Amino acid sequence: MICNVTEKIRYIGVDDTNIDLFESQYIVPNGISYNSYLITDEKVAIMDTVDLRKSDEWWDNLVTALEGRIPDYLVVHHMEPDHAGNMAEALRKYPALKVVASARAIQMMPQFFEGTDFEGRTIAVKEGDTLCLGSHTLQFLMAPMVHWPEVMVSYDQADKVVFSADGFGKFGVLAHDEEWACEARRYYFNICGKYGMQVQALLKKLATLDVACICPLHGPILKENLSYYIGLYDTWSKYEVETEGIFIAYASIHGGTAEAARKMAEILRQKGAPKVSVADLSRDDMAEAVEDAFRMGKLIVAAASYDADVFPPMHDFLHHLKLKAYQKRRVGIIENGSWAPTAAKVMTAMLEQMKGIEIVGPTVTIRSRMKQADLPAMEALADAMLAQ
Repeated sequence: MICNVTEKIRYIGVDDTNIDLFESQYIVPNGISYNSYLITDEKVAIMDTVDLRKSDEWWDNLVTALEGRIPDYLVVHHMEPDHAGNMAEALRKYPALKVVASARAIQMMPQFFEGTDFEGRTIAVKEGDTLCLGSHTLQFLMAPMVHWPEVMVSYDQADKVVFSADGFGKFGVLAHDEEWACEARRYYFNICGKYGMQVQALLKKLATLDVACICPLHGPILKENLSYYIGLYDTWSKYEVETEGIFIAYASIHGGTAEAARKMAEILRQKGAPKVSVADLSRDDMAEAVEDAFRMGKLIVAAASYDADVFPPMHDFLHHLKLKAYQKRRVGIIENGSWAPTAAKVMTAMLEQMKGIEIVGPTVTIRSRMKQADLPAMEALADAMLAQ
């Protein structure tokens, strides 16, 4: 797919609709795009390559867009293989090509491309450096840990375009038109979620620029209502609440815990909770569960005890939250145990390792199946969760 971003900037990326798991863990029902761009001025710059899965299509797009010209530069914003996969082949095909990247990215290159001679083929840039292509000048902004340490962002001063690396990316392909925020949110919290402070640093740099367009490495090019996208990134990277509501995540073995979780959702709705969402951690998409936990201000975890611990899907969920720096939330706990309930103890210990988590009482303990006698404790937990 080739299309104009501006007069001299063209999109030359590709859609991957055959991939089932992005990074071997994230379900992508509509696939994912690998975005690449070409700037044709007095000098020609390729802005990132694509994953080896889609090399043939990308090379066709590149050669077509070049219209017989020879590229001078390959700007590498991020060394992850889905973006830098064709770097070595580009250097082989174009002997005069120079790779422009951060010093840390240049250090990484031999790790990915054994046998490629980078001697004299790289230009290391740092914060504020520029590269003149003619009427277009690229200004480089370092963005370490958004979400790898070598990441940088480019700003085209002429057309006011930001090449944002993985920032502002989303799951899905460009050929499938869909609402941006849902898959962008799931992408953000699972890819960049741990690095809110670093994303904030990048947002502060972008705030000093006149930005008319954002070109990410995944997902659509953003040209209109940029304050909406930037505002969501600001909320997400500050770990603030986007949607007032309660997310209930449960891990149930034989259905008793699931029944208790659904009953809690019913009680909360009856008591006027603005939004209640429920996820079965054994079956639902883990990445979406992580997304919902960050999106809402309150969380209830409900899990069965298992081997004097907690049922593994819940352990996995809480481990994911810890990895992604889950914080500043109110959490309620429901445990189930037939003879020796241990789930609450384990979940509490895991939650206490996270920053700014308030565990809201009382803990509800179910014995095998929820009974009428359990309802007062359920009601009390619901009231505690709804209290401001």
